Amino acid sequence: MSTPTVSNTLARNLLLHRQGLSAPPKTALSKQGLLELIENIGFVQVDSIRTVERAHDMILYARNQTYRPAHLKQLLEKDGELFENWTHDASIIPSAFYRYWRHRFSREEAALAERWRKWNRTGFEEKFDEILAFVEEKGCCMSRELRGDAAPGDSAGWWDWHPSKTALEYLWRTGALAVARREGFQKVYDLPHRVIASHHLEDAPDHDAFVDWACESALDRLGFATHGEIAAFWDLISPAEAKAWCERQHPDDLVQVAVESADGSKPKLSYARSTYEQALANLPSAPARLRVLSPFDPMIRDRKRTLRLFNFDYRIEIFVPEAKRQYGYYVFPLLEGDKLIGRIDLKHERKDGTLVTKGLWFEPKVKPSAGRMQRLEAELERIRRFTGAETLVS
Repeated sequence: MSTPTVSNTLARNLLLHRQGLSAPPKTALSKQGLLELIENIGFVQVDSIRTVERAHDMILYARNQTYRPAHLKQLLEKDGELFENWTHDASIIPSAFYRYWRHRFSREEAALAERWRKWNRTGFEEKFDEILAFVEEKGCCMSRELRGDAAPGDSAGWWDWHPSKTALEYLWRTGALAVARREGFQKVYDLPHRVIASHHLEDAPDHDAFVDWACESALDRLGFATHGEIAAFWDLISPAEAKAWCERQHPDDLVQVAVESADGSKPKLSYARSTYEQALANLPSAPARLRVLSPFDPMIRDRKRTLRLFNFDYRIEIFVPEAKRQYGYYVFPLLEGDKLIGRIDLKHERKDGTLVTKGLWFEPKVKPSAGRMQRLEAELERIRRFTGAETLVS
């Protein structure tokens, strides 16, 4: 039997739909609706850079322009329905998934300690009991409250982490502590039972149930994927575990499909739910409007997959020396309908109250037509209002 083929257009639209980018962006979004949106996406990455707005705010605003950051703050800091921990990077995750992260915490304990020792992070393991006792008695704390072992002039960078700061990060990454909130983007740590809503503090499922969930939930959010892409989505399991899971699934549950590439190259053999044809037949169209995506948007997190599906070669150049940058320090992809059509270098100059376009590049064969430029101007005006900037500057 030949492997069925999924067209590139349908593949893109399925991914956009599963990643929350096909819903009408003007529909009123309540706090509960925001929680459901994040559950549907899976996670929202957190990043310290605020060139326009924080990455998590940009990710959510791209999906719904009625998004209110105050709702996210309440869900995280008051309701305990979201928590912050690690996927492939620091992320905001639904607390309904917390029990599955218990497996990650266990896996991280030995591996993380060994890795950090190799990076010359010494003395942090001796601080664990002291820090946990301090937090238990005093309540939540920040790294700067535990700087007795810091060298004079220490900065907050990774290379200058003092042992207590390293211990705090380790205890957070392994589940002994949780992030209660952030102040000036600095983490405030507390015990998990004082941060996570109590009804989510369940025991971890057994290993097989954990792997089942990790694979099924990743595939549902990707639409179709290789076993490596399934493993990479949450970064909870290994590619070998994902491969074994795929191979033991019944054909009534999981099938292989050939997904067409945007550049016409050989289709990529991927896994999909057996009901994928029904899903493809009922896909909504992506909004025709033009939208600015965060560099950390989960839809484009896998750069190789983004290149294959959209023929869009993207990387963030913050770590590239300025003289070697092709575009700019922090450049945002542009999504129009179901296509990635270009990139824009934006900066919110807060002192001047301006949202500045420092550079604009369209992909080959994408023309800056009058209609397209009007759509871009409308999007920039929406972002201006969202950031609170007073004016747009080109």
